[in-house]
Amino acid sequence: MITSGSRCGSSSDTIFDPPPSITMTCEWIHRIIVPPAIVISAGAIPCYATTYLTAAQAQKVCFPEATSFRPADIKLTPQQVKAIEKDSGVRVRLDSQKVWRAMTGDKSLGWLIADEVLGKHEFINWVLALNADGSVKQIEILDYRETYGYQIRDEKWREQFCGKGHGAKLKLDEDIKNVSGATLSCRHITDGVKRLLSFYEVVLKR
Repeated sequence: MITSGSRCGSSSDTIFDPPPSITMTCEWIHRIIVPPAIVISAGAIPCYATTYLTAAQAQKVCFPEATSFRPADIKLTPQQVKAIEKDSGVRVRLDSQKVWRAMTGDKSLGWLIADEVLGKHEFINWVLALNADGSVKQIEILDYRETYGYQIRDEKWREQFCGKGHGAKLKLDEDIKNVSGATLSCRHITDGVKRLLSFYEVVLKR
């Protein structure tokens, strides 16, 4: 099921979404096998994962007017990685980026970039939609695996990024408000937006 997205200029009376329903529960069992004289220890650590959107669904949510999405995946060179890190001040963890160009006929509407950032313990899969001029159109969370911090899906929090472009400050507790209980997720998504805006400036814009 496709959920409604966060768009610039939209309004909502709700400050935070209710806690998401858990769609999948996984459990890791760690066993240490030792000689018989020693007791075998075992423990279980719960892990929760919620999928909100697939990449294909996010395409339609972010660019409902698009008639096609042209794959434009990028393999970064070491020079591009250094340039992005220098420009954004954020480390580039991976040298490849999944990208689509949103089109309506022969007209470019913008870009959709798939990315992942670390929450507290687990990775958050998300997408950044950019307008044709490189400004932020929309942010959508695809997969969230943490027990806490799901408030980053709040529409009002994500709307703070709308319209921001390369060179924006993008600093938590300054031009981007924090969410109590989701500080690390908020910080890493904010850093991710800043990094991808530099990625656009260094790679896509050219």
